Amino acid sequence: MFDLIVKGGSLPDGRVADIGIEAGKITAIGTIEAEAGRIIDATGDLVCPPFVDPHFHMDATLSYGTPRINASGTLLEGIGLWGELKDEMTFEQVRDRALAYCDWAASMGLLAIRSHVDTCDDRLLGVQALLEVRKQVSGYIDLQLVAFPQDGLYRDPTALANTIRALDMGVEVVGGIPHFERTMADGAASVTQLCEIAAERGLMVDMHCDETDDPLSRHIETLAYEAQRLGLQGRVAGSHLTSMHSMDNYYVSKLLPLMQEAGIAAIPNPLINIVLQGRHDSFPKRRGLTRVKEMLAMGIAVGFGQDCVMDPWYSMGTADMLDVAFMGLHVAQMTSPEEMRQCFEMVTTSNARIMGLSDYGLRVGAKASLVVLDAGNPIEALRLRPDRLCVIAGGQVIVSRARNDARLSLPGRPASVRRRHPAHTGARA
Repeated sequence: MFDLIVKGGSLPDGRVADIGIEAGKITAIGTIEAEAGRIIDATGDLVCPPFVDPHFHMDATLSYGTPRINASGTLLEGIGLWGELKDEMTFEQVRDRALAYCDWAASMGLLAIRSHVDTCDDRLLGVQALLEVRKQVSGYIDLQLVAFPQDGLYRDPTALANTIRALDMGVEVVGGIPHFERTMADGAASVTQLCEIAAERGLMVDMHCDETDDPLSRHIETLAYEAQRLGLQGRVAGSHLTSMHSMDNYYVSKLLPLMQEAGIAAIPNPLINIVLQGRHDSFPKRRGLTRVKEMLAMGIAVGFGQDCVMDPWYSMGTADMLDVAFMGLHVAQMTSPEEMRQCFEMVTTSNARIMGLSDYGLRVGAKASLVVLDAGNPIEALRLRPDRLCVIAGGQVIVSRARNDARLSLPGRPASVRRRHPAHTGARA
């Protein structure tokens, strides 16, 4: 007797299987002939583990237009606008916006999020609010927080002390923004100090690194060095890495092996990177996404992040990680069937590994969190960005949705259309 059985779903690896769930865990995968408190028919639909976002800013989300709109669309104006906003926002506003976003995320099957939270605020209001949100959503969303000195560890006079305070309060990842320090030397020194703090505390590192069009911004090299020096392999991520888009190819041929040796993960954010980068170019205009395919070929862990939804930097977004993967697929030109499947993994399993989620996945013994999509396989899911028919978190159905086929009124044509296609390129039998 199972609490719940998801019947007949197509798994990302191409298998068709039932999934049995008891006491919040996956206890069986295969052909299951047994009773259950509830049975969900997923025949013909894709059943996948939850979507995972390894890079987000939940303290700023859903604040678009407050106190004004980013007219230039640049990263630097967004940072300045955020400075205006955080001076006037309240604990309740941050908490309520973040909780609303978590509702969006749950509805889209996004059940694990790593959010950077600004520590350049003596009140640490965002930290307090997101710690409260983390507690409230813990039953269905794994919310991992990064202590992020947004205005620069050294550029802001209280950032270092406040970052340490945030870690003492329970924030579990160390962040940074070396390219925003006043000098390259200060940026490199900030990487060193922040990595030392993480090593002393046994924490992970996730650093905004070289989010610039400047090809000489090379703090990722320092991050790789410190990860090796301090024994942080497998616990460090460099987010954005957009300067690599503009770097000399010879230098990159040296840099990528250094990253691989240091066990550093890369988190590009396709939606934001192609919107914010290249703003000073005329034509040809750089799109700014880092070298995704080259890093993957080198054996570097790469996962796509969403970064922003309706905030000072980005006016759009729906909490749909398939939108992120869809954009990443296009800009990184990952269009072979295997590459497209990899893009799907880069918003699910790859991101889970980067975040260190040990109980994640479609396997016996893992947390029973999964998503049923109105698609036949991962590539079709990327093409359609389909409805989430069911979202299960820890064995509980938290979202359900009726299939919403379009109804046609055309002579001699079918009564409805779904846009699914059995012969989709790359589909597995």
